[in-house]
Amino acid sequence: MTPGAALAELEARANPAKAADMARYHKAKRRYLGLANPTIDALCKEWRAEMALDARVTLAAGLWDSDVFEARIAAGKLFTQARIRPDDAVWAEICRWMPMLDSWAIADQVASAGARRLTAEPARLETVADWTTDPNKWVRRAALVFTLPWAKLPHPNAVQTAERERILGWAEGYATDHDWFIQKAIGWWLRTLSRHDAARVIAFTDAHGDKLKPFALREALRSLP
Repeated sequence: MTPGAALAELEARANPAKAADMARYHKAKRRYLGLANPTIDALCKEWRAEMALDARVTLAAGLWDSDVFEARIAAGKLFTQARIRPDDAVWAEICRWMPMLDSWAIADQVASAGARRLTAEPARLETVADWTTDPNKWVRRAALVFTLPWAKLPHPNAVQTAERERILGWAEGYATDHDWFIQKAIGWWLRTLSRHDAARVIAFTDAHGDKLKPFALREALRSLP
């Protein structure tokens, strides 16, 4: 499956009316096909089943570089898999995409793939740490969204606890950044953590809640009694 052939399969299912609605909603200037997620999921499942990993990396790279909305979503879905070995080429491709992130839907799909590569190799947090000072807000936001698995750990070991504290340090540094998407990511991360360590979230919000936007603070505390 070549990138051109895959893009043609996506285009064959295009819905122009919905594409216009999506362009207005997402606002980023690129081509939209108007496809629903289940349609993209089904195609990606077929492609993953029939391709070796190196071919899949080539396909994902080509789809991403087309800059078609659904093709970029599909590129992320091609890598959204827990077990990929070896995965260095996949991680390198995800990192190549980072400076080009410019919308929440694409960024979150990439994060879904990237989070799995982080949990497979936590040493990659060193790369993620560099993202926290990137001028692109989507890259900065990715540092939290990619690391959501650390907020979901019910019984972290000592190393995982230290890693989680490091990520909370990033969230603390973001608290005064009042961009809506950054604040939303802080609230999302803390709300996720609150289901497993309510005391830590309360301590964070007691210390830094006055810096958060009110909606982000409400989000952080939403799952607490």
